[in-house]
Parts: sequence; structure tokens; C-alpha cells
Amino acid sequence: MPHTLLPDALCHLNGQTLPLRDAKVSVLDRGFIFGDGIYEVIPVYGRRFFRFDEHMARLDRSLAKVRIPNPHNRDGWLALARELVATQPADDQMVYIEITRGVALRDHVMPEGLTPTVFVMTNAMKPPSAEMRHHGVTCITARDFRWERGDIKSVSLLGAVLARQMSADHGATETVMFRDGWLTEASASNVWVVHEGALLGPPKSDHVLEGIRYDLLAELCEDVGIAYNLRPISESDVRSADELMLSSATKEVLPITKLDGDLVGHGALRGKPGPVYARLYEAYQRAKLLQAL
Repeated sequence: MPHTLLPDALCHLNGQTLPLRDAKVSVLDRGFIFGDGIYEVIPVYGRRFFRFDEHMARLDRSLAKVRIPNPHNRDGWLALARELVATQPADDQMVYIEITRGVALRDHVMPEGLTPTVFVMTNAMKPPSAEMRHHGVTCITARDFRWERGDIKSVSLLGAVLARQMSADHGATETVMFRDGWLTEASASNVWVVHEGALLGPPKSDHVLEGIRYDLLAELCEDVGIAYNLRPISESDVRSADELMLSSATKEVLPITKLDGDLVGHGALRGKPGPVYARLYEAYQRAKLLQAL
């Protein structure tokens, strides 16, 4: 995109607030050279942050795993994000935080004493359409060919980009991935299976990013009386599921009604969003009102 077409919205870069089109980082930034950094995305509803502390905890975990010091404490991040959110016209937004190791001459070894690069921007939220919620979405499947540390929310996202492009090439919403025959996640979402009224998800591991909705959905299931369990899920379990769902900060929960061209589910609900999805979606909307900061 030409520089002149970049948005003039304000962002934060290394202690400065400036127009996004004017923000620049060094070509020797390790985030640019190596993808040596992490990121976090926080949903904002009605200018209030949803599950902010949970997102901050995951930010801390990712930074610790790659040995980058956290440049701010929780209150510092909150103040910075609130300042940016206040500058935007949309009430519902997505706050993007990126932290890289900083600028150094190119060398694979992690240099000590660098000042991390800190970048924060916010965009209007683009939720799934009413049609997507009413009819559900189409997904494809693929072998999980990404790196082994899916638990780190790394800016090294080429594997996820390639996986998501596979679904885009087929006019699908997501690519559901399997590693050695077992469900891991989608390119930018967690994946959930409904079997006999229970919500099932893959266990937390190095291969799966612990989505903020992992614990949220556990809470919502308890609230509405849906059984919840994390266990290994085979590809055959996925293909024979009563319902399939995606979850992410932008999708919230979203039903999959077609997978690799086959309709999901059984009987009269085959190829339609199911009752577990409907109950969880309603519970999610209530949580947004009660839990925003």
C-alpha cells in the first residue's frame, strides 16, 4: 500500500503517539529481520476492554518464553491502550500490541541489553456478518505444517499465513489443521467439537495457542449447563461431530456448517448452526456486557 494511502489514525511507537502513516522502525529491528517478537490482540466493546487481564497474562507468558522483558506493567498497558482507543471513532475496536526484541546487527544469538520495540495500534472491529452467524461458515482442512511452538503468540506467522491463504483460495473462512491425525487449531482460531451435547477442545500444549476463549468458554459452559472437556480429538471425531465451532477475539464463537465440502452435523440440523452454538453465543454476548473493563 502506498504511504499516502495508509490510515491517518494515531498509533503508539516507542513512547510516541503519531499518525500510523508516519510510524517507522529500523530495517535492523529483529522483528523485521527474524520475526523475533510477540503480539497480542485485545477486543474492545463500547470502548471497554474485554478480558483485559487475561490478555495481559498471555502477553507475559509469550514474552517470558522468548526472553523479552515486558516494557510496561498492567496499568501502563491499560493507560496506553485507553489513550489510543479514545482517539478512534468506532466504539468497538481491536487493539493490536507488538513487542520485538529491538534493534541490533543481524545475528541469530539473542543480544542482551536491547530496548524492545513497542508498537500499538487500534482498528474498528469487523465482526462476522449476520449471514455467517445464521448459516454458519465453510472451512477446509490441512496438515498442521507450522512450527512446534504454537503456544507462543509470535509475530513469525508465515505458517499461519500460508494456512489461511489455502482456505481463502477455496472461498472458505478458515483452515482446520491436524497434526499426526489429531486436531490442533485453525490458522487464526481455536476449533471446538460438540459431541452428545458436550463441548470438546484439544488440550493445551506446545502445538496450540491458548486462546483467551479457552477459559471463557469453560466459564460460559458452566453458566449454561454444557459439559466441557479438553482431550485429544481425532480427525474422525471432527468429521463425525454434531457441531463444529471456531473461536477467536474477532469471531467470538462461530459455527462451522461445512467442512471440506461435507455438511456438518446430523439429522434435521445437518449443515445448520446447532443448539450448543446458539446457547454459547448468547452467553458470550452477556459476558461482554458484564466483564468489560
